[in-house]
Amino acid sequence: MRIDLFRMERTQCLYENEVEFNLSESGVLPLRVEEILEGEDPTTFLAHPMKYPESEGSVELREHIAQWYGATREHVLVTNGGSEANFTAIWGLLDKADHAAVMLPNYLQAWGLSRAYAAKTTAFHLVEQTENGKPRWGLDIESLHKAVSKKTRLIVVTNPNNPTGAVLNEREMGEIVRVARKANAWLLADEIYRGAEVSGPLSLTFWGRYDKLLVTSGLSKAFGAPGLRIGWIVGPPKALANLCRYHDYTTLTPTYLSDRLARIMMRPERREKILERTRAIIRRNLPKLESWIHSHDDIFNYIPPVAGAITFFRYKLPISSAALFDKLRKERSVLITPGDHFGAGRYIRVGYGYDVDYILRGLARVDLTLEELKQKGSRSKQVKSVAERRGAA
Repeated sequence: MRIDLFRMERTQCLYENEVEFNLSESGVLPLRVEEILEGEDPTTFLAHPMKYPESEGSVELREHIAQWYGATREHVLVTNGGSEANFTAIWGLLDKADHAAVMLPNYLQAWGLSRAYAAKTTAFHLVEQTENGKPRWGLDIESLHKAVSKKTRLIVVTNPNNPTGAVLNEREMGEIVRVARKANAWLLADEIYRGAEVSGPLSLTFWGRYDKLLVTSGLSKAFGAPGLRIGWIVGPPKALANLCRYHDYTTLTPTYLSDRLARIMMRPERREKILERTRAIIRRNLPKLESWIHSHDDIFNYIPPVAGAITFFRYKLPISSAALFDKLRKERSVLITPGDHFGAGRYIRVGYGYDVDYILRGLARVDLTLEELKQKGSRSKQVKSVAERRGAA
């Protein structure tokens, strides 16, 4: 089996610790262990033995996760991060004769895995739209209908979306479920940014809308604990029992200490406190980043995120996003994430969940490159104009 190069993850692994300004982070400032243990007896935690934990996650952790969805612990399988949750689900559902439909733009793990395990993978899209006079990223329903057929085994969505920060509305979620039901396909909903809303209520979940549904998530993004590597799959117990057969070939279990820390984080009262911390960081930092974005309204087309500490905006410059990524990294020691890494074109993603002053210092270097490219574009237009006048003469 061959698999696509996961360009976003490979380039981050190679360069995120080499640059002076890493603007590619997609979560919020991580919690410290002492913050997670606030109000707990640390000696009790330090007394834990370093043994194998329960393979599917501890009963207490699964109960806390299930409570967030209105499910039961039998509906929860704990994994090592959201990435393993997605990997296990896609590996377990797809076979070499199957067809998958995957939302783009997206974090391309599901796209790469589907292309590796299925016979064919087709994209459907989020597109820039206007609703009630305001711009938003919305579901291209026509592309969804074209992508899904009776041969489709799996439909994959990410909601809230990475990289756009978009959140599907009730009508769009209903249409995805209707299409999945008509095709008798499984629906995989990656909801790892749920809980990181910029404003408004908690994003809606797909859970409870369809019987052939798997929801994946984890503590890396909205919960600010990527180092714990705790993820989960919420789904029908029979389907999870089948996925355990695949999970047994990977990491077998979550880590013992991570499971214990996650138990604390997912207690209902602690969970809400942690999510409020995340939202406070997002709401404090985003206006400062937006001021920078709007200082370039001549070249940026910006739709504000609804959830997640990420912004994604289109630019009008004579350079591909992959080339812009390389130029900023090599010449300015700044790491952004190019639209090419999400199945988009001339877009860039900038995270804003960490130290906002650090982010703005990095963006000041981006300014220098943007100015160079604007001047280059202006000179190219002048040369083209002169050539056209000479041709007319």
